[in-house]
Amino acid sequence: MRFSTNFLPTLKEVPSDAVIPSHQLMLRAGMIRPLGAGVYSFLPLGYRLLKKVMNLIREEMDAIGGQEFHLPALNPLELWEETGRVKAFGDTMFHVKNRPLVLAPTHEEVICSIAKNHVKSYRDMPQIWYQIQTKFRNEPRPRSGVIRARQFIMKDSYSLDRTWEGLDKSYNLHAEAYKKIFTRAGLKFFIVGASSGAMGGNASQEFMIESDAGEDTCVVCEKCDYAANLEIASSKIGTLQRNGDSKPIQEIHTPNIRTIDELKAFLKVDETMLAKSLVYINEKVPVLILMAGNDQLNESKIQSVLGADARPSHPDELKALTGADGGSIGPVGLKGFRIIADKRLEGANGLISGANKNDYHIKDIDLKRDVKVDGYFDLRTVLPGEPCIKCNSPLRIVKAIELGHIFKLGTKYADALKAYFLDEGGKENPIIMGSYGIGVERIVACHIEQFHDQNGIIWTKALAPFQVHLILVNSNNEPVVKAAEELYAKLAEAKVEVLFDDRKDVSPGFKFKDADLLGMPLQVIVGEKNVVNGNVEIKDRATGKREIIPLSGLVGYITKYFSS
Repeated sequence: MRFSTNFLPTLKEVPSDAVIPSHQLMLRAGMIRPLGAGVYSFLPLGYRLLKKVMNLIREEMDAIGGQEFHLPALNPLELWEETGRVKAFGDTMFHVKNRPLVLAPTHEEVICSIAKNHVKSYRDMPQIWYQIQTKFRNEPRPRSGVIRARQFIMKDSYSLDRTWEGLDKSYNLHAEAYKKIFTRAGLKFFIVGASSGAMGGNASQEFMIESDAGEDTCVVCEKCDYAANLEIASSKIGTLQRNGDSKPIQEIHTPNIRTIDELKAFLKVDETMLAKSLVYINEKVPVLILMAGNDQLNESKIQSVLGADARPSHPDELKALTGADGGSIGPVGLKGFRIIADKRLEGANGLISGANKNDYHIKDIDLKRDVKVDGYFDLRTVLPGEPCIKCNSPLRIVKAIELGHIFKLGTKYADALKAYFLDEGGKENPIIMGSYGIGVERIVACHIEQFHDQNGIIWTKALAPFQVHLILVNSNNEPVVKAAEELYAKLAEAKVEVLFDDRKDVSPGFKFKDADLLGMPLQVIVGEKNVVNGNVEIKDRATGKREIIPLSGLVGYITKYFSS
């Protein structure tokens, strides 16, 4: 590809609305241009890179028996209503105003509708179907460039199995394929257990990279392989110990005390003696949730216990239900409530909580004696430094970007859409599904997040749009121009991917800056000083190392470099 005849609009300055490195560099390198909030045009260099990523993904998906589809982005609304996901996605889903249609954020429903009509027997499975397709999600605040966009390209695949053991095998095949994809792309990634969210199902994992630009928060252990999204992470902090024999409960006056810190200071006690009470409404039933001290309730965990419709009570509801305002609520004597507690409080005594009367608390509460707790669950949010649940080492909390997500969906979609098959005995059963997604643009952006410096992008060998950036330094010197043209022809003949900066109206300094910005692995610099001696200069973009080699040995040098 010649720089002079192709569209590659690089920018000197960092665009003011771009905050994270990948967004800044994709704009500066002429890979993308914004069309609207969360909507980007991919220019020739950027699209060339997307095709490389898509081909890499195809190779690994085909290797596990995947069959490629191309499914419509425009879906009938009624199909999504059958599975209840119109409500689950809410405003995130784009609706067509003058037709009962939606723009698909994913394709479980479409896959299931095809399977319903054609996968009728246990002999028709297993199947792995995949596509690389444009998706649409109405992000309320699109940001971070292509990482959080409203229109994006995703590889989504779906497994169809007749047994749960078959689902396990399909899930593991995808997990291994994902590891190979991200490793081949040169990414430093980790895998976390995750919440299934609107996708549903009984198990899921996310493939993440650590990044300050990330919108996910993950808990990781440096000593073992434990890692989990903060939404579901647990630690080995342990339950509170029983504090000797239980004393009778006693009401105490606590004027103007509303928070755990205020109560701790007023009573001069350790915060672990304090039981924080929160009230949620779940299907019109009030639920009191007990947490230890300042432990924070994890919204994802409470929704997994109560359901997605559970919500915090409003202040006016709280007063009407309990007789008190927030900060004075407690479990003793509470009527008409379901009461649940964090596992850390299981069997605890000597606790202090609200008296359901403003400015009063009750002390010496024994949860075994004084409260009917309907269940203990892991409800708290893990904090940095807490012991790892597997090896007791201190946990670290990091920001991360999601690259891919795999789900064991089970029979949720088959049951909703009546996608059944006949087993060996002629009995009808629902198809057991898995769903597996990869963000194509995210691979590009995450690579840049991990591999860049103050001068620009640093592509790894596997993902570079071009292997070599050939730079003509003296465009007015005929022997130098001739040498550069001959090298370009030889490299093309040897199937080396070359970006040839043959521009005549651009200074050498500007060409060198563009070369570092674009970040191809090798820069081949053709200048008068070396050409007269039959040589050429090579610069390794990642290390900055420079070498002078004979012109005649360039193809061999490059071939060896990319084969190692």
